[in-house]
Amino acid sequence: MREPLLHFLLAGALLFALYAWLSPEGNPAQAHRIVLTENDLRQLAVQWLAQGRPLPTREEMQSLAEQKVNEEILFREALAMGLDKDDEIIKRRLAQKMDFLAEDVAALQNPSDAQLRAWYLENSSRFAQPPRVSFHHLYFSSDRGAGAQEAAAAALVRIAHKPATAAAAPAEADPFMFRDYYAERTPEQVAKEFGPEFTRGVFQLKPGTWQGPVPSGYGWHLVFVDGIEPGRTPAFEEIEPDVKSAWLDQKQQEIKRQAFEAMRARYTISVPPVESIDLDSLRSAQMPVAPMDVTPQ
Repeated sequence: MREPLLHFLLAGALLFALYAWLSPEGNPAQAHRIVLTENDLRQLAVQWLAQGRPLPTREEMQSLAEQKVNEEILFREALAMGLDKDDEIIKRRLAQKMDFLAEDVAALQNPSDAQLRAWYLENSSRFAQPPRVSFHHLYFSSDRGAGAQEAAAAALVRIAHKPATAAAAPAEADPFMFRDYYAERTPEQVAKEFGPEFTRGVFQLKPGTWQGPVPSGYGWHLVFVDGIEPGRTPAFEEIEPDVKSAWLDQKQQEIKRQAFEAMRARYTISVPPVESIDLDSLRSAQMPVAPMDVTPQ
């Protein structure tokens, strides 16, 4: 009777009995009944085949069914013992499944052509296409110092009236680390490679002649613009699939927001102001912990 393990087992049994007494099931017989349907067995077979295996034998199907029953027993017993309480992994998984339910509801939406057209008129700016430029360039490295701009200006005098292909690479130009010709680039794409100052300069040039020097983060450039395609908003018929996809995405967000607001309204929420927490005092007591993928909503 002095054995600690015996005390632990008796205490556990008492707690389990108390929990069962305080939380009686509506139908005790049904709560302890596990039924697998033919559809359940088909799902087990499908999961088996999805792993690249041949059709399961009768013995293998029997084993899969037994595993399913064992899993269900352990799951119900874990719930009965409250093992799901205060488990962060279970909380996140259930919250994720609630999120998936809202997405499934949104996926059932099927807008009419009139609805899509009306929505597109209200949101056409979302589909506006930026301008695009195609250009050749000759590069003069900033490693030359102040002489880079002067060398570019001197080269421009010799090639100003020549076509782009006739001025492939004067001896004064430096090799560029990327490419010498760019086709149909948006301002964002040009800025990502050359910087905003070069982008502003290139989109202000007139097509058909060598011009510059235009500065970039690398140095100076002589630029021959082949053409600039102005930005535009495409017609509905051109991008109808994209419009429908965007409509469904917005509808999904609306349904999820409305569903969450309805759920939140059923709760009384009390959160202390964040200013009440002395964050500086936590630094000295900070312990290394595993990172948590919690994102403020």
